[in-house]
Amino acid sequence: MVSIGYFLSSEEFGPRELVRQAKWAEEAGFERLWISDHFHPWNGEQGQSSFVWSVIGALSEVTRLPITTAVTCPTVRIHPAIIAQAAATAAVQCEGRFTLGVGSGEALNEHIFGDAWPPAPVRLEMLEEAVEVIRALHTGDEVDHHGKHYTVENARIYTLPERPVPIYVSAFGPKAVEVAARIGDGLCSTKPDGDLIAQYRESGGKGPAQGAFKVCHAATEAQGVETALRVWPNEHLPGELAQVLPTPRHFEQASSLVTEQMVAEALPTGPDPKRYLETFREYVDAGYDEVYVQQIGPDQEAFFEFWQRDVAPHLR
Repeated sequence: MVSIGYFLSSEEFGPRELVRQAKWAEEAGFERLWISDHFHPWNGEQGQSSFVWSVIGALSEVTRLPITTAVTCPTVRIHPAIIAQAAATAAVQCEGRFTLGVGSGEALNEHIFGDAWPPAPVRLEMLEEAVEVIRALHTGDEVDHHGKHYTVENARIYTLPERPVPIYVSAFGPKAVEVAARIGDGLCSTKPDGDLIAQYRESGGKGPAQGAFKVCHAATEAQGVETALRVWPNEHLPGELAQVLPTPRHFEQASSLVTEQMVAEALPTGPDPKRYLETFREYVDAGYDEVYVQQIGPDQEAFFEFWQRDVAPHLR
């Protein structure tokens, strides 16, 4: 049976609001949480970017839902040894209900110290080595690592959960899927792409496949489209722009090409539960084991009421 989760947006909401949303999500019957890990929002309209590890600590005190970062980049902005410590602490706080979702990152968040932004093959190579470092540190042993991209000397993590933290790997293309299958305990993605899931399984990938989609519940479909276009136009940018554009300002410039029609065709909006159910079914049919939903805009409490009343009863 597919598990249904809620996607907390660190780009759109501040830390206290994210904690409120987590409580509402649990009350509405959602079974798990995704939370994004960003230094910048995608654009100024979203307007937030709290430090995810602080928020996870707060979440651990108000909900028992499992939490996955979606996703953390452990390669440039933060050294993988520090991510290993942060993830171990989060798993202890959540009493084992924590998964570290990782990916190769975006220049938007990772270029802030002036480091060169590597091409995609190098980023995947860095990610693979970073996961190796994290897993070594999660054994509790003292670690010395002298690799191509990272050095660790005499490092040991003392605050550890009972079991090593599961590591799921984000993937959107064939090369990343192969890496995810080789090094991950699960897969993260946001496309209802059955071929992607099939490749992951055929490449030896085990563990759950997590997928997510955005919605914008509103009084009318037009209002939902307007809000989604204003707040999340970047969701509809093509190709590798999401990985290479360096600032929210550049995303705003590129997003000027996104139209209302593109938004209306891409995601469920408005008050009709049918479109939400159809989109959910696309992810189920693609082969995802866990599906996460993110409501765009300020009407969060109304969305949870709508989901619990009009959508959730039809999902089983």
